[in-house]
Amino acid sequence: MDNRVGEMQVFVRVVESGSFSEAARLLRMTPSTVSKLIARIEARLGLRLIERSTRHLSVTQEGQAYYARATALIADLDDIERSLTTGNMQPKGTVRVNASVAFGTLGLEPFLPSFWEAYPDIVIDLSLSDEMTDLYLDRTDVAFRVGRLQDSGLTARHLGSAPRKIVASSAYLARYGTPQTARDLSHHRCLGFNFQRSAPVWPLHEKGRLVDRLVRGPLLANNGETVRRLAVQGAGLARLGEYHVRNDIQAGRLIEVLADAGVQDEEDIHALYPGGRQSPPRVRAFLDFMVPRLQDYLAAS
Repeated sequence: MDNRVGEMQVFVRVVESGSFSEAARLLRMTPSTVSKLIARIEARLGLRLIERSTRHLSVTQEGQAYYARATALIADLDDIERSLTTGNMQPKGTVRVNASVAFGTLGLEPFLPSFWEAYPDIVIDLSLSDEMTDLYLDRTDVAFRVGRLQDSGLTARHLGSAPRKIVASSAYLARYGTPQTARDLSHHRCLGFNFQRSAPVWPLHEKGRLVDRLVRGPLLANNGETVRRLAVQGAGLARLGEYHVRNDIQAGRLIEVLADAGVQDEEDIHALYPGGRQSPPRVRAFLDFMVPRLQDYLAAS
């Protein structure tokens, strides 16, 4: 008997639990049975989906693609059965969303009330963090990413580009002066981050190369919102996305500097999700609702 859906469910549980033994416990199977089922899938596909070692499992690129399609198919089956038993085709369920603190707070959250008016049966499980998460391991349905994308089997929808601006409070500029060139940044208090970003935070040129190691400051934070708040309080210069400091600039809490010094750049923003066209209806509903609104929000800079 063909039981590929059952095998997919076992594979998904292995990936999400991170081990054969834990998946076996959750599924009430023996570890050897789980291992044989995964081996059966790999033999049928002629592909290695999981690399085994004595200490941990590593999902291959093909395994990630299979996981994405399998979770989407299982979710579709659940939606079909749910719709038939309730007589209602309205998407429902939980959509797990990850975004940076600033983009989630300023861009995403304001649209959630109207989203729930259109889709009252969808629960948004929202996590905000500026540090990158693994969509597969964290079981994330949609992640909003700022900056250069890494190669992956995920589907990406482009939302727009965010110019990065260097800003400071009037109190800081009155005390420390206004930088006139990128070289001046080495003499200022530049607020930074304690994790690696896809592009240098501070655009300091040295011998024709773009570097930021000569820039120093009193703060290294794990999120842009902390950097923004301390910039407003006069702690130093901040370099953040336009959408992040838009309201502060308009209200006069922050002032842009070095706007004409040739240090401008932009960071692309994407919605990433596994499954592509095979994404569950609840995920497609969320994306179809949010993407055009977020595109308009970013274009309003």
